[in-house]
Amino acid sequence: MTKARRGIYAAAISPFETNGQLDAAKLLSYCQHLLTDGGCDGVAPTGTTGEGTSVALIDRLALPAIFADAGIETDRVIFGTGAPSLPDCIALTRRACEAGYVNALVLPPYYYKSPSDEGLYDFYSRLVEQVGRDDLRVYLYHFPQMSQVPLSTDLVLRLRAAFGPIIAGLKDSSGDFEQSRAFVEATGGVAEGFDIYPSSEAFLWDGLSIGTAGIISGSTNIFANKVQAARNAPEGPQREHAMEAVRRARATAQKYPLMAAMKTAEAWRSGDESWLRMQPPLRPLSVAQKSALKADLAALDEIPAPTN
Repeated sequence: MTKARRGIYAAAISPFETNGQLDAAKLLSYCQHLLTDGGCDGVAPTGTTGEGTSVALIDRLALPAIFADAGIETDRVIFGTGAPSLPDCIALTRRACEAGYVNALVLPPYYYKSPSDEGLYDFYSRLVEQVGRDDLRVYLYHFPQMSQVPLSTDLVLRLRAAFGPIIAGLKDSSGDFEQSRAFVEATGGVAEGFDIYPSSEAFLWDGLSIGTAGIISGSTNIFANKVQAARNAPEGPQREHAMEAVRRARATAQKYPLMAAMKTAEAWRSGDESWLRMQPPLRPLSVAQKSALKADLAALDEIPAPTN
């Protein structure tokens, strides 16, 4: 398979050593968990939730080969390869492709603000041309709140027209469902082979109904099984009950700094306190936040089941 399978992805959190280096072996083991008991169809390592822009370039370059050696299916991984430096982005994307992971989630260059569509087209077109592989599949990454560099529908359509299936899809982290709808309406969504992934599981069925491909979310690090239950529930009260559980879970995650909350939850699940390490300037949850999160997670299982 070339293109990443559709479905529910976790934007995987990243474990760090005491010196700030990525603990690649632990990340591998964690992604294996996500792909099995964790309930995910796929994983997106070294993205925003994975503190990807804070991971050392040398660690990011080495990671795809580690996944390949472990036999992680190539159509279940979308590596984050975005970087403000075009040569770094090319190197990261090439290294992933060389290991068999041809699906890449690519932020726009995010240091210089308000670039023109012409400049962004130059960035993505040179990436495609210099990687030089027909099997490359680029997922554009629209996250204007963080990158301050939005991607216009005109730019997406121009790239798609120029490079066809190489421009495979888009992750919409705007948090605005109407923005996801606009991308679907402009591109045709899954009906036209363009896979759009909203970043909130609360949009699951609304998105699927208009032609999105699934979800790529930070909070599915711990809630993917709830999302799968909603995805598989029959239409009617069972689905609405399952979606209410998903919406409540997402709302809980949004009460806290997301990366720190997901790492806290994984530290509890695994019994490994090293998961609490954050890459500066990010900080772990406070004692009070941890206590509140534990209570909030426990309360999520208290939604009454439907009676019909």
